[in-house]
Amino acid sequence: MIDAFHSHIKTNLDFLNKSKLLIAISGGLDSVVLTHLCHKLKLDMSLAHCNFNLRGIESDADESFVLELADKFGLEVFVESFNTEDYANEHKMSIQMAARELRYDWFYDLAEGLGFDYILTAHHADDNLETVLINLTRGTGLNGLTGIPEINDNIVRPLLPFSRDDLENYAKANHIKWREDSSNASDKYLRNKLRHHVIPVLKEVNPELLKNFKKTLGNLNDTADIVDESLNAVAKRAIDVIDEHQIKFKISELKKVNNPKAYLYELLKDYGFTEWNDVVNLLDAQSGKQVFSETHRLIKDREHLIITECHTERSGSATEEPIIISETDKKFQTPIGSLFFDEADAVFGKRTNVIFVDRDTFKFPLSLRQWEKGDSFYPLGMKGKKKLSKYFKDEKLSLVDKENVWLLCSGDDVVWVVNSRADDRFKVTKNTKHILKIELN
Repeated sequence: MIDAFHSHIKTNLDFLNKSKLLIAISGGLDSVVLTHLCHKLKLDMSLAHCNFNLRGIESDADESFVLELADKFGLEVFVESFNTEDYANEHKMSIQMAARELRYDWFYDLAEGLGFDYILTAHHADDNLETVLINLTRGTGLNGLTGIPEINDNIVRPLLPFSRDDLENYAKANHIKWREDSSNASDKYLRNKLRHHVIPVLKEVNPELLKNFKKTLGNLNDTADIVDESLNAVAKRAIDVIDEHQIKFKISELKKVNNPKAYLYELLKDYGFTEWNDVVNLLDAQSGKQVFSETHRLIKDREHLIITECHTERSGSATEEPIIISETDKKFQTPIGSLFFDEADAVFGKRTNVIFVDRDTFKFPLSLRQWEKGDSFYPLGMKGKKKLSKYFKDEKLSLVDKENVWLLCSGDDVVWVVNSRADDRFKVTKNTKHILKIELN
């Protein structure tokens, strides 16, 4: 196997030969064999071991085993102990998910802090098959059937072409010892059920299962490339706006494609949506209709679908306390940026983030607050009073836009609908003696 591993590294992962590597090692067969193989190739590597404290003395014995192996090979080793159960309870997640999050967060911190180029994990061909079967049982799209990526940012999995049998045969032939995790014998987890009961039957039916599975993955990944190319072309035409609050998709472009549901799934799958028929129905729904996931919402707004993070819905009811600004404040940090106040000799330029006002027409302190139902103002350049809700409608602001409107006020009077329109009552005239420039950056 060492020759096959060396050939694989040289042909497909040659950059590892010139990189500083951190190997994630549990003490089990897979990671121990990976460590031996990389040591044989004289790669520049260190070890990282997580003690999740889930199996009492077994966990401590795993840690001791890894320390001894590192000492045998003269390798630097890092060990971190976690209270995994407490973390899982605190974050309301499964033990497996908690261990995964703790593990990878620590690996990333080590790599960033100590200058490791890549993190190596010991996932192999059987792991890949199990992952695809798990995704299949839970319902998935094409990406869920393309397997574990060999390279994912700075995570590299050099053993993916090799089976567990390959690793075990190599270990036994070279008298390599490893630790057995007793939890792997339990059928408590879906992965173990598939490993113990489903995959052996599949291998019995077809001894070439892993070989054929590898071919299938290659075909599916080729298809995924075609899908990505088509998806990127549609996204380029459909995405109208991307900012810190929202992404706006043109409905007209989404309706042009042959299968809007498929494209919407690919565009929005990372935002947690599950009711895909409801998502598709938004294309023809009334403006204001919404579909929610746990983290995001999708809104139909006239000619757009808008995705934004879920927040407490405002609907014109302020959720933050007003910010008070005194006369001595020349620069003031706010949730929407920095407000600058400066004297000016004249009105110049025309930008939505800047207004010029007659300093003598209002009193300090000013307040910066979110808009509320019933708010009204006198739009600059217009005669008469106008409710903000009517102004928003005339300006064709979306629900998301309206939720992010802030007002600069003097007492109960609106001086500025920030980044949109100043109030006519405070405008600079020929009789103005003191001009104040207010700018948001």
